[in-house]
Amino acid sequence: MNVFEAIATRRDVRQYTDDPIKPDDLDQILEAGRRSPSSSNEQRWDFVVVTDRSELQDLSTVWQGAKHVASSAATVALVAPEPADEGGRLSTHYDLGQTTMCMMLAAVELGIGSAHAHVEDQNRAREILGFPADLTCPWMVAFGYPADRPLQVIRHPNRRPLEEVVHRGRW
Repeated sequence: MNVFEAIATRRDVRQYTDDPIKPDDLDQILEAGRRSPSSSNEQRWDFVVVTDRSELQDLSTVWQGAKHVASSAATVALVAPEPADEGGRLSTHYDLGQTTMCMMLAAVELGIGSAHAHVEDQNRAREILGFPADLTCPWMVAFGYPADRPLQVIRHPNRRPLEEVVHRGRW
Protein backbone atom coordinates (compact mmCIF):
# COMPACT_ATOMS: atom_id res chain seq x y z
CA MET A 1 0.00 0.00 0.00
CA ASN A 2 1.39 3.42 -0.86
CA VAL A 3 0.93 6.56 1.23
CA PHE A 4 -1.94 7.94 -0.83
CA GLU A 5 -3.80 4.61 -0.62
CA ALA A 6 -3.37 4.69 3.17
CA ILE A 7 -4.73 8.25 3.26
CA ALA A 8 -7.68 7.28 1.03
CA THR A 9 -8.37 4.20 3.18
CA ARG A 10 -8.09 5.68 6.68
CA ARG A 11 -11.37 6.29 8.47
CA ASP A 12 -12.37 6.61 12.08
CA VAL A 13 -13.02 3.17 13.50
CA ARG A 14 -14.80 3.04 16.86
CA GLN A 15 -15.94 -0.59 16.94
CA TYR A 16 -13.25 -3.23 17.23
CA THR A 17 -12.99 -7.00 17.23
CA ASP A 18 -11.58 -8.76 20.30
CA ASP A 19 -8.37 -9.66 18.44
CA PRO A 20 -5.19 -8.35 20.04
CA ILE A 21 -2.65 -6.42 17.99
CA LYS A 22 0.63 -8.26 17.49
CA PRO A 23 3.42 -6.64 19.52
CA ASP A 24 5.56 -6.09 16.41
CA ASP A 25 2.66 -4.35 14.66
CA LEU A 26 2.03 -2.15 17.71
CA ASP A 27 5.73 -1.28 17.81
CA GLN A 28 5.61 -0.32 14.11
CA ILE A 29 2.71 2.05 14.83
CA LEU A 30 4.63 3.57 17.75
CA GLU A 31 7.76 3.91 15.61
CA ALA A 32 5.72 5.87 13.05
CA GLY A 33 4.70 8.23 15.85
CA ARG A 34 8.26 8.55 17.10
CA ARG A 35 9.46 9.46 13.59
CA SER A 36 6.77 12.08 12.97
CA PRO A 37 7.69 15.71 12.30
CA SER A 38 8.20 18.02 15.24
CA SER A 39 8.69 21.78 15.55
CA SER A 40 12.44 22.45 15.89
CA ASN A 41 12.75 18.67 16.35
CA GLU A 42 11.75 19.12 19.99
CA GLN A 43 9.84 15.81 20.06
CA ARG A 44 7.64 16.95 22.94
CA TRP A 45 5.85 13.68 23.42
CA ASP A 46 5.86 10.44 25.29
CA PHE A 47 3.51 7.55 24.58
CA VAL A 48 1.72 5.49 27.21
CA VAL A 49 0.45 2.27 25.62
CA VAL A 50 -2.52 0.60 27.29
CA THR A 51 -3.65 -2.92 26.32
CA ASP A 52 -5.19 -4.19 29.57
CA ARG A 53 -8.98 -4.41 29.18
CA SER A 54 -9.85 -3.00 32.63
CA GLU A 55 -7.41 -0.10 32.14
CA LEU A 56 -8.89 0.60 28.70
CA GLN A 57 -12.35 0.69 30.25
CA ASP A 58 -11.13 3.12 32.92
CA LEU A 59 -9.40 5.26 30.29
CA SER A 60 -12.63 5.50 28.27
CA THR A 61 -14.08 7.65 31.08
CA VAL A 62 -11.70 10.62 30.69
CA TRP A 63 -13.97 12.26 28.10
CA GLN A 64 -17.56 11.66 27.04
CA GLY A 65 -16.42 11.04 23.44
CA ALA A 66 -13.86 8.36 24.38
CA LYS A 67 -16.23 5.39 24.83
CA HIS A 68 -14.56 3.53 21.91
CA VAL A 69 -11.34 3.28 23.92
CA ALA A 70 -12.97 0.62 26.15
CA SER A 71 -13.22 -1.90 23.29
CA SER A 72 -9.93 -1.08 21.55
CA ALA A 73 -7.09 -3.61 21.43
CA ALA A 74 -4.64 -0.85 22.40
CA THR A 75 -4.82 2.84 23.10
CA VAL A 76 -1.86 5.18 22.96
CA ALA A 77 -2.01 8.21 25.24
CA LEU A 78 0.05 11.17 24.02
CA VAL A 79 1.74 12.90 26.94
CA ALA A 80 3.59 16.22 26.62
CA PRO A 81 4.82 19.15 28.71
CA GLU A 82 2.26 21.79 29.56
CA PRO A 83 3.37 24.75 27.40
CA ALA A 84 4.06 28.05 29.15
CA ASP A 85 2.48 30.24 26.46
CA GLU A 86 -0.06 30.16 23.65
CA GLY A 87 2.57 29.77 20.93
CA GLY A 88 4.05 26.75 22.68
CA ARG A 89 0.59 25.27 23.19
CA LEU A 90 -0.31 25.63 19.51
CA SER A 91 3.05 24.24 18.39
CA THR A 92 2.82 21.26 20.75
CA HIS A 93 -0.73 20.44 19.66
CA TYR A 94 0.26 20.70 16.00
CA ASP A 95 3.12 18.25 16.64
CA LEU A 96 0.80 15.88 18.50
CA GLY A 97 -1.62 16.02 15.57
CA GLN A 98 1.15 15.04 13.19
CA THR A 99 2.19 12.21 15.51
CA THR A 100 -1.40 11.01 15.67
CA MET A 101 -1.79 10.95 11.90
CA CYS A 102 1.53 9.16 11.35
CA MET A 103 0.43 6.43 13.77
CA MET A 104 -3.02 6.20 12.17
CA LEU A 105 -1.58 5.85 8.66
CA ALA A 106 0.90 3.19 9.80
CA ALA A 107 -2.04 1.31 11.34
CA VAL A 108 -3.99 1.39 8.06
CA GLU A 109 -1.19 -0.43 6.25
CA LEU A 110 -1.49 -3.19 8.87
CA GLY A 111 -5.29 -3.41 8.52
CA ILE A 112 -5.74 -1.81 11.93
CA GLY A 113 -8.38 0.85 12.47
CA SER A 114 -8.10 3.84 14.77
CA ALA A 115 -9.89 6.83 16.22
CA HIS A 116 -8.54 9.66 18.33
CA ALA A 117 -10.09 11.07 21.48
CA HIS A 118 -9.64 14.16 23.60
CA VAL A 119 -8.73 13.86 27.28
CA GLU A 120 -10.85 16.20 29.37
CA ASP A 121 -10.30 14.84 32.90
CA GLN A 122 -6.55 15.22 33.33
CA ASN A 123 -6.59 14.13 36.98
CA ARG A 124 -8.35 10.87 36.11
CA ALA A 125 -6.00 10.26 33.17
CA ARG A 126 -2.98 10.92 35.42
CA GLU A 127 -4.37 8.50 38.01
CA ILE A 128 -4.88 5.75 35.39
CA LEU A 129 -1.68 6.30 33.39
CA GLY A 130 0.70 7.49 36.13
CA PHE A 131 2.32 10.34 34.18
CA PRO A 132 4.04 13.15 36.15
CA ALA A 133 2.12 16.18 37.41
CA ASP A 134 4.07 18.62 35.21
CA LEU A 135 2.86 16.86 32.03
CA THR A 136 -0.51 16.75 30.31
CA CYS A 137 -2.29 14.18 28.15
CA PRO A 138 -4.37 16.11 25.63
CA TRP A 139 -5.04 13.24 23.19
CA MET A 140 -5.15 9.50 22.85
CA VAL A 141 -5.56 7.19 19.89
CA ALA A 142 -7.46 3.90 20.07
CA PHE A 143 -6.38 1.04 17.77
CA GLY A 144 -7.99 -2.26 16.85
CA TYR A 145 -9.23 -4.40 14.00
CA PRO A 146 -12.50 -2.99 12.59
CA ALA A 147 -15.55 -4.94 13.76
CA ASP A 148 -17.95 -3.58 11.14
CA ARG A 149 -16.04 -3.83 7.83
CA PRO A 150 -12.41 -4.10 6.79
CA LEU A 151 -10.45 -1.04 5.80
CA GLN A 152 -10.56 -0.32 2.08
CA VAL A 153 -10.11 2.70 -0.16
CA ILE A 154 -13.03 5.09 0.22
CA ARG A 155 -13.99 5.82 -3.38
CA HIS A 156 -16.42 8.66 -2.70
CA PRO A 157 -15.40 10.36 0.54
CA ASN A 158 -17.77 12.78 2.23
CA ARG A 159 -15.48 15.73 1.51
CA ARG A 160 -15.89 19.07 -0.24
CA PRO A 161 -14.74 18.93 -3.88
CA LEU A 162 -11.09 19.77 -4.48
CA GLU A 163 -11.98 22.74 -6.70
CA GLU A 164 -14.03 24.20 -3.84
CA VAL A 165 -11.24 23.78 -1.30
CA VAL A 166 -8.20 24.84 -3.34
CA HIS A 167 -7.44 28.46 -4.22
CA ARG A 168 -4.45 28.78 -6.53
CA GLY A 169 -2.37 31.91 -6.26
CA ARG A 170 -5.00 33.85 -4.31
CA TRP A 171 -8.50 33.49 -2.94
